[in-house]
Amino acid sequence: MLIGEEQDWPDGEEKAWLRLLELDQMNVCRDTKAVFDKSSSQYVLPMLNTPIFISPRDRRIWGDSSLADLLLNKLAHYSRLSALWYLIQSKDIPLSGTLIKPRELNGGLIFEKGSHMLPLDKLAQKYGNDIEGFVQKAVTFGGEQLNYGDASVRIFPFPRIPMILLIWGNDGEFPSHADILFDSTCSRHLPTDIIWSTAMMSILAMVGPESI
Repeated sequence: MLIGEEQDWPDGEEKAWLRLLELDQMNVCRDTKAVFDKSSSQYVLPMLNTPIFISPRDRRIWGDSSLADLLLNKLAHYSRLSALWYLIQSKDIPLSGTLIKPRELNGGLIFEKGSHMLPLDKLAQKYGNDIEGFVQKAVTFGGEQLNYGDASVRIFPFPRIPMILLIWGNDGEFPSHADILFDSTCSRHLPTDIIWSTAMMSILAMVGPESI
C-alpha cells in the first residue's frame, strides 16, 4: 500500500480485517492497551480519548460521540485503516522519550511533498493568535500542555502513539507556524504511511470540522 493512493485503501482494509481476525485478543489488548469485550466480540480502542468500537466479526467500526462521528465519518479515509493497523501491529514497548520529526522516519520525506504535506498551516492559521484555544482543544482530547515553542501539547491518537503539536504565534516579524513531533518508537508500532494518516486525522480533528 502506497501513501495517498486511494485505490489501495479498500484493499488494505480488507487485508487488515482478515489479519485482525487471526490474532489472539489477549495479545492484542496487551500490545495496544485496547479492551476486548467477549460478550459482544468487539474491541474498545481510545482514539483521541474517545472510545471507538471495532468488531472484527462484523467488520464494523463505530462510536457514540461527536468526536467519533468526526473521526469515523468525515475523516474516515485517515481513521479506519489507521485504527485497524494499530490493533494489528502495535507492540508492548515503552516510549523512548526521543522526539523525532516526520522526515526522520523511513520514507518520511513523503510528509513534505505535494498532497501528502500535513495541514500544519491550517493549525497555525486557526491557533496562531489563540494559544489558549489550542491548549483547551487538546485537553478535550485527553492531551496535556508542554513547554515547547509558544505553545505545545501532547495528544494520543492511539494509546501508544503520542503526538506533539507545537505552535509559534504571529510576532509581527514572522507569521504563525506549527510543527509536529513523534516519539521515536512510533515506527515500531505503525508503517510510515499509517503514521501519516494518523497525523492527518489528528491535525484535522484539532482544526475542527468547520475548517476541514
